[in-house]
Amino acid sequence: MESISSYMGDGHRQCDRLFVASERAVAKSAWEEAGTDFALFREALERHFEQEEEVLFPAIEEAGAGTMGPTRVMRLEHEQMRGLLRELEQALAERDGNAFLGGAETMLVLMQQHNAKEEQIVYPLSEQVLAADPEDVLGRLKAMDVVGAVR
Repeated sequence: MESISSYMGDGHRQCDRLFVASERAVAKSAWEEAGTDFALFREALERHFEQEEEVLFPAIEEAGAGTMGPTRVMRLEHEQMRGLLRELEQALAERDGNAFLGGAETMLVLMQQHNAKEEQIVYPLSEQVLAADPEDVLGRLKAMDVVGAVR
C-alpha cells in the first residue's frame, strides 16, 4: 500500500524535475521552452501546496497536532516560495537569465530544506496521527492530483 510519505515525496521529486528543466532552458536562452517548463513547474508546485494546505495539514491539525507546530512553519515557507515564484516569473517575462538563475539558486535551497523537513517530520507525523485512517487522507490528496500523469 502506498503511504502518504511516499506519495507526497514523489510530488517533491516531480516538482524538482520540472524546476531543473526550466533552469536548463533559461541557461541556454531557450525562452519559449523555459516559459513552458516554468509554467508546468509552478502548476505542479501550487497543486502540491494546495494538497498540503487543504487536505494534509488540516487532517494533521484535527488529529491533535495543533496549528502552531510544523504545519504552521510549512505554510509560512509556502508563502515565501510563492514570493520567489513571482520573482522568477518576472525574470522570465523580462528574459533576464541572470535574475532568473540567481533567484533559482535561492528557490532550490528553500525547496531542498523545506522538502527535507516535510519528508523527515511532517509526513511521518501525518502517518502517526492519522494511523486510524490514512487511506482517506491519501485518497483526498490523490483526488486533487489533476496532472497525476506527469508523476
